[in-house]
Amino acid sequence: MSDEARNVEILKQAYRRWSDTLGGSVDEWMQICADNISFGSLAQGAPAGAKYLTAYQSRDTLKEYFAGLERDWQMMEFATEHFVAQGDRVVMLGRCAWRYKKTGKVVWTHKVDSWRFEGGKAIEYFEYYDTAQVHAAVA
Repeated sequence: MSDEARNVEILKQAYRRWSDTLGGSVDEWMQICADNISFGSLAQGAPAGAKYLTAYQSRDTLKEYFAGLERDWQMMEFATEHFVAQGDRVVMLGRCAWRYKKTGKVVWTHKVDSWRFEGGKAIEYFEYYDTAQVHAAVA
């Protein structure tokens, strides 16, 4: 199996479990991330009620991101549609829906996740989604 195919399979399994558990499989994400993962989110900490949607530089600090999601949001749906791999990079194209617990507002958005792997571990991640909806949900 090529590195590209292996990386896609790692992500397909992790996303499948993420969807099946409605966000309850954080440990699986932690297992595929390298200690020094560079992690970013399009919101970059801008929403006042979701400062954890920002950049992280290690797996240990990344736990704040998942703790914030679990505390403040309820996943309603997460669907992957396509995986595109080239070299050490894999891009996932999909969609998701989350309810912000404090306001009850729902965010339905397309989602693009860009991953980079080294030695079977994720060393870089950046997520793209509709930040305007996130801002509206937390307001």
